[in-house]
Amino acid sequence: MQHLSQGLQMHFVGVQSTGSGPSSARSLQDTDTRKSASEDYARFTSVVLPHLDAAYNLAHWLTGNRTDAEDVVQDASLRAFRAIHKFAGGNARGWVLCIVRNTACSWLRKNRPTAVVTVEDLEAVEAAYARAAEPGGETPEAALIAKTDAEHLRAAIAALPTPFRETLVLRDIEGLDYREIAEATEVPIGTVMSRLARARGRLIATIGGKEAD
Repeated sequence: MQHLSQGLQMHFVGVQSTGSGPSSARSLQDTDTRKSASEDYARFTSVVLPHLDAAYNLAHWLTGNRTDAEDVVQDASLRAFRAIHKFAGGNARGWVLCIVRNTACSWLRKNRPTAVVTVEDLEAVEAAYARAAEPGGETPEAALIAKTDAEHLRAAIAALPTPFRETLVLRDIEGLDYREIAEATEVPIGTVMSRLARARGRLIATIGGKEAD
């Protein structure tokens, strides 16, 4: 991830370059433009760059490989830079991951349309499973996950349908709360809770099957 961070910093450092500006009424305008760009870059550095690891992790879970994840993060970083003036403060991590998630979805639509169809099919039957969550099962689940081989666990998470996988990653790996996940994925909190429960249920079923084998 260090080379990705360095690459992004080199990509954006140009906004701070002043060069040799013209001397006229336009010079003042150019100075103001450079000052605004410099301020945007400084804010981008403090708001976005600290969360590149989390951004990459989420992109990797959604795309499935390193190269595609880096492409998504770079695109998401450009989007974040262009929108940095809209960031009103608060949870910077959640804001960044929301952009990464939306960028990854756009990337999947363009490069893997079949994956999008799977997501849309799942959305169509969401209501039918809205009550599938069974409360009170997290402690035995946590115990089973804790003793599961890391590679098996990663494979089981990767096999989840995209809406379940992204919700599980945002909650259990990145630590976002339900409200933040709802904002990032643009669904109601109830849907977030349903997806999380179903993701955990499928994960445990998969792990349990491996344990039985």
